[in-house]
Amino acid sequence: MLVLRRLRLPLPHPLLASSSSSSRWSSTSVVQSKRRRVGMASSSSAASTAVVAEGSAARRFWIAACTREAAFAAYTPFILSLAAANLRLDAFRHYIAQDVHFLHAFARAYEMAEDCADDDDERATIAALRKSILQELNLHASVLKEWGVDPTKEIPPSAATTKYTDFLLATAAGKVNGTKGSDKMVTPFEKTKIAAYTVGAMTPCMRLYAYLGKELMVFLKQDENHPYKKWINTYASSDFEDNALQIEELLDKLSVSLTGEELEIIGKLYQQAMKLEVEFFSAQAVDEPVVAPLSRYCDPKYKLLIFSDFDLTCTVVDSSAILAEIAILTSQKASQGGIDNTLDRTKSTDLRNSWNLLSKQYMEEYEECMEKLLPPEESKSLDYDQLYKGLEVLAEFEKLANSRVVDSGVLRGMSLEDIRKAGERLILQGGCKNFFQKIGEKRESLNLDIHVLSYCWCAELIRSAFSSVGCLDGLNIHSNEFAFEGSVSTGQIERKIQSPLDKVEKFKSIKSETDSTARLLSVYIGDSVGDLLCLLEADIGIVIGSSTSLRRVGKQFGVSFVPLFPGLVEKQRQLTAEEASVFEARSGVLYTVSSWSEIHAFILGSDFS
Repeated sequence: MLVLRRLRLPLPHPLLASSSSSSRWSSTSVVQSKRRRVGMASSSSAASTAVVAEGSAARRFWIAACTREAAFAAYTPFILSLAAANLRLDAFRHYIAQDVHFLHAFARAYEMAEDCADDDDERATIAALRKSILQELNLHASVLKEWGVDPTKEIPPSAATTKYTDFLLATAAGKVNGTKGSDKMVTPFEKTKIAAYTVGAMTPCMRLYAYLGKELMVFLKQDENHPYKKWINTYASSDFEDNALQIEELLDKLSVSLTGEELEIIGKLYQQAMKLEVEFFSAQAVDEPVVAPLSRYCDPKYKLLIFSDFDLTCTVVDSSAILAEIAILTSQKASQGGIDNTLDRTKSTDLRNSWNLLSKQYMEEYEECMEKLLPPEESKSLDYDQLYKGLEVLAEFEKLANSRVVDSGVLRGMSLEDIRKAGERLILQGGCKNFFQKIGEKRESLNLDIHVLSYCWCAELIRSAFSSVGCLDGLNIHSNEFAFEGSVSTGQIERKIQSPLDKVEKFKSIKSETDSTARLLSVYIGDSVGDLLCLLEADIGIVIGSSTSLRRVGKQFGVSFVPLFPGLVEKQRQLTAEEASVFEARSGVLYTVSSWSEIHAFILGSDFS
């Protein structure tokens, strides 16, 4: 039976419109225990951006960007190598030279925005920000000179640099969505609008650099002789944070009098600037071996096997809630329509009561099961054998729970069409769809296979969910199946994967049966105790979300949980061209992420590069 403690609010679509708030899956405690953090922003970054007024345009735009583009920037080979202190000086010199081109364009854009501003305070703020850019240019010049590069010698801009600077200067000139240039503006308000657009295109760069500075600052504490200490300190400084806040406050002020349509334009400019910033970092040449993107690390040494759980790893609601609601609503439709119920179903009210009792019993006994499987003392290192033995208790419990559901008849009478429609309406976690779509597009060229291992009672629901968003091609789904008579469920389950033990044995068999001349490197993505064995058996285990039960059980058996980004920086430090894989199964270390964008950035790299 699916782990009921992991449920979120019921899926809002017509088929489930009458779902009961008494369902186990909508309990407040469950929702709270599984709430995702927003983006990968550190607490320090979140605190700094919170200074910007609640509901401000700048804050909204950054929150939207930090769940995606900020992750794509942080996981580029350039930033990871820089953080690990093994970025070659030639690569850093080239980056600084490219950044000089960008900063000159930034200074020019500030100048143009100042001409368009209609308020003395706004002009003074823009002038101060422009002054800080000129100071940054002086820093770059000193760095270049310090490392033997003549700052007066022109180094041509790269294609990514030119793309960014052209966009920024075109925006500052008023060339936005076919609007008039600033030199043709008639009224002060029209010019002020261009100033707002320009600042909107500049703000994300300031916030992203402040964010990266704070994320990288921790690595200076680990290495006092870090070669890029001056660069990191610049962007982690309170002065730079103040500049980022200043431009965000300026953007808010310039946006006050704009229409909803004009604010939407600024949002698009903000997003475009973030994408161009990611392209800029992605374009920086890094010749040494890198751990990210993983597709680059694997090629051509490894065949990549990616495994993922489904419920609440990919979705925002547990599939067992969906299937139970379909059964209940099917019964309601039959009784309301006066249809002869040939399958001898109970009334819908009795059916819901039966389901609620099953859920209550499951939750009560699950907590008892968790207490039984935990060892009396916390292990100092991974004790895999004892963990496996402990999860045997959970496996027996899950099988018994499934038998109760089957014997109750709750799952009887559902139509295949309704199940498929529900799958089509399933909402996937943010970034999940995009990841699976990109996997489908690149699967053959990247030499990888992808598998979904799930407790879900009906694999057809999973197939429908991925098919509806164009992600089914090349996806291997391993789950339980409903038994059908014609197109109506009998209430029986063809039981294939019911427990953590079933999952891990399937994981092992897939690996052993994979035909490849290259070595295999495996990744498992999951969110619950049921995924724990697979997470540990994989070369790279990635935990998405914040399941307290997973962490509690893992910790008691000696598992360490490490945020993915600093974990990869440590692996980057260990990496050389000659050595064997820095990733190892059963290491006892699992990597944590808060979004699929982090997983996407790590495995595939940026969408935009």
